[in-house]
Amino acid sequence: MSPLAPYGWDDAWAESFAPYETDGLLPGRVVRVDRGQCDVVTADGTVRADTAFVTPHDPLRVVCTGDWVAVEPEGAKPRYVRTLLPRRTAFVRSTSSKRSEGQILAANVDHAIVAVSLAVELDLGRIERFLALAWESGAQPVIVLTKTDLVPDAVTRSYLVQDVGTSAPGVPVLPVSARDGDGLDVLAAVVSGGTAVLLGQSGAGKSTLANALLGEDVMDVRATRDVDGKGRHTTTTRNLLLLPGGGVLIDTPGLRGVGLWDAGTGVGQVFAEIEELAGDCRFHDCAHESEPGCAVRAAIESGDLPQRRLESYRKLQRENQRIVAKTDARLRAEIRKDWKRKGAIGRAAMEAKRGRIR
Repeated sequence: MSPLAPYGWDDAWAESFAPYETDGLLPGRVVRVDRGQCDVVTADGTVRADTAFVTPHDPLRVVCTGDWVAVEPEGAKPRYVRTLLPRRTAFVRSTSSKRSEGQILAANVDHAIVAVSLAVELDLGRIERFLALAWESGAQPVIVLTKTDLVPDAVTRSYLVQDVGTSAPGVPVLPVSARDGDGLDVLAAVVSGGTAVLLGQSGAGKSTLANALLGEDVMDVRATRDVDGKGRHTTTTRNLLLLPGGGVLIDTPGLRGVGLWDAGTGVGQVFAEIEELAGDCRFHDCAHESEPGCAVRAAIESGDLPQRRLESYRKLQRENQRIVAKTDARLRAEIRKDWKRKGAIGRAAMEAKRGRIR
């Protein structure tokens, strides 16, 4: 068995790397990136390598924790990463930059673990946002409700799990207490054997959860602020770590901003029940507002669909459309055309109303 097997190396990766083997390069997985340098685990151990040869203008193609790469062999000073192997999955968000660039947070991930603290009030909209990015990445999302020891009442906990589950169709929702160990065995079984990335806001308990899964205090942990329950950034880089039960874990810094990035498919999966209902609407372009025969509005009126879900769906759709439009000239033109069409309809309706009043 290859020494890289515990890190996820398999026959498919070996086939992908084969063209570079004749050049004397070594396969390896990036376990940490820091200021143009990265730590790469290889069959000969972990090496420090420069990324200058693989630093493109496209921010989505820079070296990232979780990447499989071809690195120069021992003796080269400095050692360079020569190429990135094609990614299977990639978790990407938009940056806060006015240029609306994408930022890749982790590569080649099987499970995206979204940590949500029960120490503060649930923000279902933020959870839906994380899930949209997770689905879009190609990974399987998993929601972990952390700090369940702060909600000792079992009935209250069950309601919280149910509320989150309603906003996360098709996603496991696991209540976990890293302090007491409750639920850790279930989570460990879910992520065993693959690559998992741990995501969430500062204060969600990610580092504590990572330490519990790793079986040792690898990540620094600090208390959250009492005034608002928010955490301090204890993790400042993305680190790939071996799990004792098999597989690897990528821990990430707390995310305050979680902007969508070309996540139309992911949004559709998060709100699968709305898209299914929309297929039964009388009009294929139904806006679910006041159109006759709207199955979505009927579900809201019957209580089968919360109004909040529809509002969140619309919000994420609009945001994603804006992001895509900034990099897609054709889509921008289509949006402008749609705006003009709706504006003309609105003006015609106003004129008709004025005519009736006269």
